[in-house]
Amino acid sequence: MAGPDDPRRKALTVRPTSGDYAVGYGKPPTETRFQKGQSGNPRGRPKGSRNRSKLPALNEERMKSILIEEAYRTIRLNEGNGQVTIPMAQAVIRSLAVNAAKGNQRAQRLFTELLFTTERENKRLHDEFLDAAISYKVSWEREFERRERLGTTGPEPLPHPDHVIVDIRTGEVAIKGPATPEEKAKWDWMRERKHEYMKEVDELEQLLIDEPDYPYKKQVLADIEHNTKIINMIRRVMPD
Repeated sequence: MAGPDDPRRKALTVRPTSGDYAVGYGKPPTETRFQKGQSGNPRGRPKGSRNRSKLPALNEERMKSILIEEAYRTIRLNEGNGQVTIPMAQAVIRSLAVNAAKGNQRAQRLFTELLFTTERENKRLHDEFLDAAISYKVSWEREFERRERLGTTGPEPLPHPDHVIVDIRTGEVAIKGPATPEEKAKWDWMRERKHEYMKEVDELEQLLIDEPDYPYKKQVLADIEHNTKIINMIRRVMPD
């Protein structure tokens, strides 16, 4: 193995200085080589080259992202005796409403149009949701009737149609049960815990009936009260 002082090793690292200099990899022509003391890029980096933004990809909608970010960027406004922090979009609508209230006809017309459009869209979405909820209940009721008629079974739907509560008077829809497999697992766990607490309360109450002079009666009463509170908490989320 050649050492650092081996003449053969030095021959590989020292470039020839004669006119027989061979141009090749790592050996540019003499006339185009960097000169000592002279920069290879005398003009330097163009101004702003580091801050130049990257062009968006074909599938990006950068202006939409910028608009959303600006719309929900929070700002501080003087209001009353102090300051409030609200999103930019809310500040713009508030300014428009104030100008409309002051009698600005252009602001009044624009604010009225925005309000009408928003309320109409809300009603459309509500009607669609109400129609979907009613159709969901009807279709599953028919499916349950079909299963009962044929004597077959099948997977339970989530949410269960009995848990989809439709108030015909107000048009409101509420789901009083699990709507996803994850919620169903939590629901089943809570149901099991509720039954366990109810069973324990029954056993403790029976204990006091069987043994009126039970020495730890005070502790038993405290346990009954504690378990009853937990049962009521679960019932608020999951009625019987």
